[in-house]
Amino acid sequence: MNKFLIVLLCPLFAICQSNLDNVAGMFQKKQYSKAQVLIVKYLEDNPDNLKAIELLGDAYGHQKKWDDAIEHYKKLVELDDKSANYHYKYGGALGMKALQNKLKAIGFIGDVKSSFLKAAELDKNHISARWALVELYMQLPGIFGGSKNKSLAFAQELENLSKVDGFLAKGYVYEYDDEPELAEKYYKMAIEEGGSLTCFDKLTSLYEKEKEPQKAIGNIEEAQQKHKRNALHYQIGKVAAEYNVELQKGEQCLQTYIKNYSAEDGVPKAWANYRLAQINLHKKNKEEALKYIDLAIEELPKIKVFKEHKTQVLSL
Repeated sequence: MNKFLIVLLCPLFAICQSNLDNVAGMFQKKQYSKAQVLIVKYLEDNPDNLKAIELLGDAYGHQKKWDDAIEHYKKLVELDDKSANYHYKYGGALGMKALQNKLKAIGFIGDVKSSFLKAAELDKNHISARWALVELYMQLPGIFGGSKNKSLAFAQELENLSKVDGFLAKGYVYEYDDEPELAEKYYKMAIEEGGSLTCFDKLTSLYEKEKEPQKAIGNIEEAQQKHKRNALHYQIGKVAAEYNVELQKGEQCLQTYIKNYSAEDGVPKAWANYRLAQINLHKKNKEEALKYIDLAIEELPKIKVFKEHKTQVLSL
């Protein structure tokens, strides 16, 4: 259900009232508390403005203030019961609150499920609501209405709307149900159909989970050939270092990653140096391992795993 935090909170930047003009920029800069103050002030004079209420719910959600987000999404549903997106956001916020307190989660299940079902009913093309239902029915125990068959039914609805989403959803269902061969089949179909980095990442994660590092590296290399992303060099090095396989290839990829590094790559160079230290530890090359772990610690001195790894290197 973590997907909700990404999909659920897409802000509506179309509000044209002059005193909310700065909200879009605040969201883009992740200044959610500032946006919250501005929207609350606006709503004092315009308490039933749907767009402003939704923005406020989004601002609360980004701050993980789920009770406040739920309050405002519920108000949206009450004001406009025919909006699929309002039902979807309300269910998503309830779901995120349930994840925070699993002891109380049982009390939310019915409302979460009914909200997503209502969103899917109101909008036959609502992909996010169907994804939510695929995940929800797989994660719920059978006693609370969980059902693999229902998950697969919504995955089929997704496939009818978007083949890539449908294949990924079916891959998710079979991976969750511990059927890796079927999961692999559908993730490969998603790659063939769409070929996005997300598709490749799903298959890579499956291979790592199933302790198949050679397949993981092969899949990342295929992704690199298609997408030409420097970040994929790090991913190859990471798998090589973690599983002690193809160490030379992993080392070369990590050196390439560091050489071509930019902030857009996401993973700091310190982690690439840590992976190089891991590889050299596998190779029993203490001097090189120490050099790279010191570089990692110099850049990010508070990372506990770096310090732990240095202790391992020194004991070599």
